[in-house]
Amino acid sequence: MALMGIQLVVSLLAASIMQRMAPHCSFARWLLCSGSLFRFKHPSEGELCALAGKQIPKQTRRDRRQNGESKPLTVPKDIDLHLEKAPVNSLDALVLRFFLEYQWLIDFAVYATGVFLFTECYCNFVDASKEVNLGAIWCVLTVLFSLKTLHTLMSHYFLSEEGGERSVCLAFGFLSLLVAMLVLVVREDYLEFGLESGFSSLFDNLEVFAKQQGYADWSIPVTKLTVKLGLAALCAYIGALLAFPGLRLAQTHLDAVQMNSDRPLIQILLHLSFLSPVVVLVLWVKPLARDFLANAPMGKSSITIVSSDAFDSLRLWIVVASCALRLAMTRYHLQAYLNLAQKWVQQMKKEAGRIAAIDIQRKVTRIFCYLTVITLQYLVPVFLILFSTLALKALGDFSWCTGVEQDPGVTPALLLPTPAPVLPGALDEDEEGMEDTEEDIQATVARLSEAFAALRSVLTPLFLRGLLAFLTWWVAACQVISSLFGIYFHQYLMQN
Repeated sequence: MALMGIQLVVSLLAASIMQRMAPHCSFARWLLCSGSLFRFKHPSEGELCALAGKQIPKQTRRDRRQNGESKPLTVPKDIDLHLEKAPVNSLDALVLRFFLEYQWLIDFAVYATGVFLFTECYCNFVDASKEVNLGAIWCVLTVLFSLKTLHTLMSHYFLSEEGGERSVCLAFGFLSLLVAMLVLVVREDYLEFGLESGFSSLFDNLEVFAKQQGYADWSIPVTKLTVKLGLAALCAYIGALLAFPGLRLAQTHLDAVQMNSDRPLIQILLHLSFLSPVVVLVLWVKPLARDFLANAPMGKSSITIVSSDAFDSLRLWIVVASCALRLAMTRYHLQAYLNLAQKWVQQMKKEAGRIAAIDIQRKVTRIFCYLTVITLQYLVPVFLILFSTLALKALGDFSWCTGVEQDPGVTPALLLPTPAPVLPGALDEDEEGMEDTEEDIQATVARLSEAFAALRSVLTPLFLRGLLAFLTWWVAACQVISSLFGIYFHQYLMQN
């Protein structure tokens, strides 16, 4: 315990519990299969024929050999079809697309939250400034795994036969690249990410580190330009990943508001959750957030609502609260998506002509099979903002309390105790073997500690503040752009 540290023990315990409990107790499975969500069953051919007023045609093997493939059964589109509702259960989840990826990511995010909360409590009671914050590492891993999941979903669009989805992703990617290049040239007086001071700290430490390693020709201006271009390319990639999640969020939001037309409180919460990324954007606009709260106009004078020192903590709380609100509205959005089956049937009844029975069954079934995809498209952007904010708090040396000074600095290197020397001949063979094993473990820990110390001396809290704040803000910006375009598309273009 003393050799590994309490954080590492808790992390290993959480990973072991997650692996062993996933088949028996899964938060992801509970979210979909607890009985609160209702899907629509597709009608059978017998039900469709009964509604159409005819019998199911029967063919013998001799008729099929003579006539070849039988013609598909067709029914009028204006039949009085009503889909049967049924709660989603665990057996239904077996046919869902990307269910394993969905279950693993959601469960990992839940356990990452638990490890982070434990780490925060541990750091409040124990001086852990010389230890590696494993809770922050879990948060960073959740962000990386979330991006990987979005990449898997986007590759599914790129591999489809229709090229419309591919064009949408590319269009949003190039638009995001343009917007990111404009944002990166805005002065810190307007967007207070802290990127410039963070880059200065990074390159100063890199210059010292490079000279220690023997690299004398170190060009900082070229490196800064390269890093900014790489950051803009990363922003374009994230913008392409968040294109369809934003479009889908707009559709489920409109349907959820319409579905809860008789519940005004739920409608207000749905609108607040939809507009929460806009609030995140405003929090990093210095004239509208920090400066306004520090010097709020009140007649001919000004008052201080929130001091500048307390604003950083308040901003963290607001972002976390907005993410919690969006997570609380998950079931309403998922049920709104499942109701698309009934909505499609109602739209079909208004059309003239006939439709194949297999097309009705395929359409209703396909909506349910992509439930996990829609769930990932709704939850993953929330995870990106939430865990980027948690990592920002841990790695940027912020505090949840509003009265604590938050001046970032360089994390000190790890100091390991030197093991006591061993006298030769004082131990037998078994004890010598155990001592060799302990020395190997201590040597491995020392090497890892040196690597972490070198990394922490380069990636200072000042740099991580700027990078993670920009990443949080950018994910919210991509959500705002894609979701507002989705509102315009579904509200006006689809109706026209």
